[in-house]
Amino acid sequence: MTDELQRFRLDGQVAIVGGGSGGIGVRTCAALAGVGAEVAIVGRAAAGLEEARAGVEKSGRSALVIAADMTTREQADQAVEQTMDAFGRVDVVVNAIGGGAGTALYPAELYPDSEWQRILDLNLATALHLSQSAAQAMIAAERGGSILNISSVRGQLGIDAGYSAYVAAKGALDALTRQHATEWAKHRIRVNAISPTFVRTAQAASLLADQSFYESLINRADPDRGWWAHGDPVSRRCRVGQMAVSNCAAIMCIDPRECRHERSAAYRDFLRERRVSH
Repeated sequence: MTDELQRFRLDGQVAIVGGGSGGIGVRTCAALAGVGAEVAIVGRAAAGLEEARAGVEKSGRSALVIAADMTTREQADQAVEQTMDAFGRVDVVVNAIGGGAGTALYPAELYPDSEWQRILDLNLATALHLSQSAAQAMIAAERGGSILNISSVRGQLGIDAGYSAYVAAKGALDALTRQHATEWAKHRIRVNAISPTFVRTAQAASLLADQSFYESLINRADPDRGWWAHGDPVSRRCRVGQMAVSNCAAIMCIDPRECRHERSAAYRDFLRERRVSH
């Protein structure tokens, strides 16, 4: 997939990755830099921010590290301002902040307001704030742009495991993606979402460590789908999950009208996989 990414370039463009210090975010930063983008890395985990910086700089691109909390609108505005000051433009936004479902498991009839709001802020408000701030910069620049939300299959599927707030947040993120795409199309700003299933990150570690749960996933997984990747070292799918999501993120940030290879087999395969995943 790394070679195929070279068909889709972001040279001269600037990407902001919200949640760039997370498991998916770190790899998305590297994938975007690998196709030529300068990257502003926004997150809260110091170690993850430095890992993401190293991945960007390894590709010879510039990295701007911004320690900030996107649940706060003011900090989202400041992150975009810092990016504009450093690079002079914003072309791509990836909203990869989210998760936390395993930290707030309650029966639907007893779900506490405080935890409900925390999970919605983490999975929905963060994307709203950064998207709004970046969209204002894109509209003012009149160059268009691309916004990509990392959603989840849980946006379309319920799960009997106490996930009410997380499922509601991802469902709302899917709806917000459609609404932003509709409203900002006139400004040539494309808004899409990727909805992966389980990806082996630190947040999913406890669930994947449950052997019965893990085996139930394996039994219903399609071994030929690049979207599924549990990281099993004896499987062909080892490590594909994080990279499939991050590589797809890089590709989806390209305007297909500007891609010389838009009719290539790789692009058709990507579009087919995207339709299946939605």
